[in-house]
Amino acid sequence: MKRLVTFLFVLCSTIMFGQNLIDSSQREIVFTSVNVVPMDTEQILENQIVLVKNGRVSAIGKKLKYSKDALVIDAKGKYLIPGLAEMHAHVPPNDNLEAHKEVLFLFAANGITTIRGMLGHPSHISLRSKINTGEIVGPRFYTTGPSFNGLSVKTAERGAAMVREQKAAGYDFLKLHPGLTKETFAAVSSTANEIKIPFAGHVSFGVGVWRAIDAGYSSIDHLDGFVEAMVPGIESMVEQQTGLFGMFVADKADESVIPRLMKELKENNIWVVPTQSLADRWFDADYTGEVFRQDPDSRYMNPQMVNQWIDSKMNLMANPQYDAAKIENFIKLRRKLIYECQQAGVGLLLGCDAPQVFNVPGFSTHNELKYLVDAGLTPYQALRTGTVNVATYLKLADAGTIRPGAVADLVLVGGNPLTDITNSKKVEGVMIRGKWLSKSEIEAGLKRLEK
Repeated sequence: MKRLVTFLFVLCSTIMFGQNLIDSSQREIVFTSVNVVPMDTEQILENQIVLVKNGRVSAIGKKLKYSKDALVIDAKGKYLIPGLAEMHAHVPPNDNLEAHKEVLFLFAANGITTIRGMLGHPSHISLRSKINTGEIVGPRFYTTGPSFNGLSVKTAERGAAMVREQKAAGYDFLKLHPGLTKETFAAVSSTANEIKIPFAGHVSFGVGVWRAIDAGYSSIDHLDGFVEAMVPGIESMVEQQTGLFGMFVADKADESVIPRLMKELKENNIWVVPTQSLADRWFDADYTGEVFRQDPDSRYMNPQMVNQWIDSKMNLMANPQYDAAKIENFIKLRRKLIYECQQAGVGLLLGCDAPQVFNVPGFSTHNELKYLVDAGLTPYQALRTGTVNVATYLKLADAGTIRPGAVADLVLVGGNPLTDITNSKKVEGVMIRGKWLSKSEIEAGLKRLEK
């Protein structure tokens, strides 16, 4: 019976990812005449041969020998980059395996070969295991547990107990949401540090970013708490006044606080996942529901969810505190904070919070790269947030760059992303740990997911 179940999982994965998925553990895979973007330095290795065996890059060079039965991919004029990571992803927090596989495919089809799921569910533990063993083909999956928030953690004792429960269950991270108090947060963070499980996500309004930094967040996502920390008199305000991520009080921010904020983040090794795509699309008055409906990416989302996202945008703009001009300046301030993180050496990680308002899994990660460049990063710096930086953050010595011995997480794209970051969207094929997903298989898989 166990063998039958395993077979069915493999069969389902093969159907989703294409009938002819090639595995380098069974057959050597060769890219010829390809331009390699190694990401260890800002350079292009032109017209190379790249050999992949047993899930790893085995050699890179101008003249290499390979077996006569190898799968040869003619990559002339194309560019090979390391697989990208999405560090604020969402896999449906339920037991619906088909829904999980749909999201995994959307990420994989866009060259996202590693994801960190930021709203966990017990089913994600087994999903991660099936991905790791190859029963399901999908991005490398790191998962948080169920949310720590004002409803799930009402006492310090409960917070500490939840930390121990999630560590024992095998989650990789803890996910913090709004609503924690100073007392409950202190119990959660101190217990997490004691038993060595990293915590990440939101900064509760009652906690504040300075206390969050001192407590040792693994990553602060959404720039949460950054703007509020710059607003004089924030202590006398309530959260409803300030708005999500401080959007309604950003005009009061004292930018002279930025150097101190950067210094504290850097010295305490706090990583930052900006999710600027969420801010630019959900908060900016110019990005409307109708604009999203015209976006080809919207075809992969359930119409009911699209309507929910549009309602969320309309509700935000109907708030009496919403002022389009002030929100535009708030978004500009967020861009400045991202740029200052880069300049100060604060670790930036690629993430856009998909699926979430107007952000479609996989596709929106490429949009996030463009928003990072709009904030002042170079294309190379932006790409590092989803490759080299992630490998450093996750302590993956064999990932993040293209070199002999590295895991074969690769994306073939149709243009040079170092000259134009939008070329990252031109996906011609994806390799996930040595398994090759061709452009035709990607297109066929995406066609099946159109809503």
